[in-house]
Amino acid sequence: MDFDLSREQEMIRKEVRKFAQKEIAPIASELDEKEEFSSELTRKMGEIGLFGMFVNDKYDGQGMDYLSYIIAVEEVARVDGSQAATIAAANSLGIGPLYYFGNEEQKQKYLPQLCRGEALWGFGLTEPTAGSDAGGSKTTAVRDGDEWVINGSKIFITNAACEMTLGVTVQAITGTRPGGKPEYTCFIVEAGTPGFKAVPMHKKMMWRASNTAELYFDDVRVPHGNILGSQGDGFHQMLKTLDGGRLSIGAMGLGGAQGAYETALKYARERKQFGQPISKFQAIAFKLADCAMEIECGRNLLYKACWLRNQHRPFEKEAAMGKLYCSELMGRVANHAVQIHGGYGLMKEYHVERFYRDQKLLDIGEGTSEVQRLVISRYIGC
Repeated sequence: MDFDLSREQEMIRKEVRKFAQKEIAPIASELDEKEEFSSELTRKMGEIGLFGMFVNDKYDGQGMDYLSYIIAVEEVARVDGSQAATIAAANSLGIGPLYYFGNEEQKQKYLPQLCRGEALWGFGLTEPTAGSDAGGSKTTAVRDGDEWVINGSKIFITNAACEMTLGVTVQAITGTRPGGKPEYTCFIVEAGTPGFKAVPMHKKMMWRASNTAELYFDDVRVPHGNILGSQGDGFHQMLKTLDGGRLSIGAMGLGGAQGAYETALKYARERKQFGQPISKFQAIAFKLADCAMEIECGRNLLYKACWLRNQHRPFEKEAAMGKLYCSELMGRVANHAVQIHGGYGLMKEYHVERFYRDQKLLDIGEGTSEVQRLVISRYIGC
């Protein structure tokens, strides 16, 4: 067994950490406070290669392995959850379906811009009445000659309503399968298509500097050639996309836990009570020791899932485990970090309160913790 990262992976960690500290950290709190998505910062992340990391260079991607991508997300999340969300959603949910399921014409048309970080793409799955029950979608697409007419809505879609949004992938019901179950198909819908409206969502508790949208489709017409893959493959495509997306959510949890832990450790060494740093008190030291141990466990679990994916071996169970563990790990670490800061941990000038807020979505997004436990239980034969 070899637990060492490659030279390239170590370099990615070093360079992304350097970028995050220099470019993201100084403005993260301000963007969070203003609920402001930064196109300028997003383009800077594109310039250093944080988009299309696992995509072939034929489409202007970076051609890296999946673990390298996960390390990059982890390092951004160590500083700010909002920017990590932009990166994770852009790669796993935006670029991923186009890259893995699109035809050559679709790839050539969209991927280069997305991989260079010049544009963003949304992943339209969740609906007001279809969250954990992804099969409960109500959005429909009806064929009319050489076109499809889409009607319905989506909600909580990342990167789907900003000036950089190029388009979205949308799952819709296109018929009924033998046995009576709905047939799902994914469609490419470009921004600006008549009848398609994307509305930014505000007043969020977390990821306040990322772009989140509601999508509305009112007799939206798209050519038959805008089907992603084949008709009826939509549900399979969405499930496969979520398997990979769970790894990036796990990376956000791992990176966020690392950032909260480091912030708490630094504070504990500097804060003095009863004549000595509070890190010397067993109650505090044990909290920090538990954080360090659990972060190490989470990293090993998540990296193993990425290793399995890189080896083209089944990784779905491990992805669910990694997403579940690292999401909840960040919650425990952020809670300890706030407690260690005491009253200061509740103030926005100290970054731990942002880690505390940003964590909660990790328990919900791309499959709730309850759904992950259901997935795992099925894999182990329950």
